[in-house]
Amino acid sequence: MLLTVLLQTAADEVATTVTEVAEQSSFSLLGMASKGGWLMIVLAILSIIAIYIFAERLYAINHAAKVDKNFTKDITDYLQDGKKKSALALCKKSDTPVARMLEKGIERMGRPLHDIQAAVENVGNLEVSRLEKSLPILASIAGGAPMIGFLGTVIGMVQAFFNMSQAGNNIDITLLSGGIYTAMITTVGGLIVGIIAYFCYNFLTSRISDVVYKMENSTIEFMDALESGAAAPKSDFELEVE
Repeated sequence: MLLTVLLQTAADEVATTVTEVAEQSSFSLLGMASKGGWLMIVLAILSIIAIYIFAERLYAINHAAKVDKNFTKDITDYLQDGKKKSALALCKKSDTPVARMLEKGIERMGRPLHDIQAAVENVGNLEVSRLEKSLPILASIAGGAPMIGFLGTVIGMVQAFFNMSQAGNNIDITLLSGGIYTAMITTVGGLIVGIIAYFCYNFLTSRISDVVYKMENSTIEFMDALESGAAAPKSDFELEVE
């Protein structure tokens, strides 16, 4: 019985010691970030900007990608029946890059095909530029955040060695290790922000590529219909008749 009590007491003391050590060595992300200095504020601002750009662009791109698979066919059917106004109304109703491209093509009907195609492609280029709005900023954050973090680390290391030089003969290893710990935090923060921004940028560019594919496919269908004469109006009079 006495041996059991002693073993239980020793086990409790070991558990208590381990818990105390764990509590002393543990740290929260917020507490770690607070030791990074003013550059962590810069990284926090960059992370907020990156998240905002990602959310705003993702919403715009998803909206642009919502194109009815029968949209181009409906437009060509309207034009084949001589209902140019109905085709334009359908384009205006659908607030998408594809609709605006075909709307410009319909407005140019009656001109040579290469003029119509050039007008449609110009609108397409403008629409792609709109979709890519703010993406260069996101790319800059992806590349710049790790560099800012590394700058903070270099500054922290310089400060740590400066403190050691001022300590003279009273150099303590904790003086250097503490300075290095603080300095490395900015590198961790910069890498986290940079990695997140990098993946967000690549995801958005892939989504834009999908939208561009739909735009090109619709343009080809529309121009093929014009070239084959399937979408040509029957007469000038019928163009104005609904």
